[in-house]
Amino acid sequence: MKTRIRLADDTDAKAVLDIYAPFVCGSPVTFEVEPPTVDEMQRRIGSTGERYPWLVCVGENRALGYAYASEHRTRAAYGWSVDCSVYIDPRYCRRGIARGLYTSLFALLRLQGFFNVFAGITLPNAASVGLHEAIGFKAVGVYRAVGYKLGAWHDVGWWQLPLQAPLCEPPSPIPLARLARDGSWDAAMRSGLAILQI
Repeated sequence: MKTRIRLADDTDAKAVLDIYAPFVCGSPVTFEVEPPTVDEMQRRIGSTGERYPWLVCVGENRALGYAYASEHRTRAAYGWSVDCSVYIDPRYCRRGIARGLYTSLFALLRLQGFFNVFAGITLPNAASVGLHEAIGFKAVGVYRAVGYKLGAWHDVGWWQLPLQAPLCEPPSPIPLARLARDGSWDAAMRSGLAILQI
């Protein structure tokens, strides 16, 4: 099966959960403490995908990883900024999948008209910090001892990547469904494929 990056849908929920659940149970990478159900993961993919891209990298008859954007904050003035997350099946680390997913994700976010993307990283996490800084994120601050999980308090560092130069009077971001009909969609989606090493 050819490796590809595409929008996730509810049929990907089980595969996405299989990647995510070990991070929930065995690490502070995510501050969830109980893995969600398949139904809940379907809900998350569906509700996120109404406005923001949720991408999955598929190859070798399985999901290799996924990445998505989500709301940064609820107040209206934050509407041009998003948060991002990426999770990779540990069997496929160091093959460019995270970078490839992010490349496609950020290309779509630019087309939608978003201006900033933020990543929160539980510290220490040299691999995640290295990934984000290698693609241009800059550290902007640390929330000290903000989360308690697995018997310890954890810091969360925040990194920022500008997607494009700020504009006065920016138009509202384009809904994802409308963007999918744009001719630039396919090129944005394919942009991460060249980075994959699989």
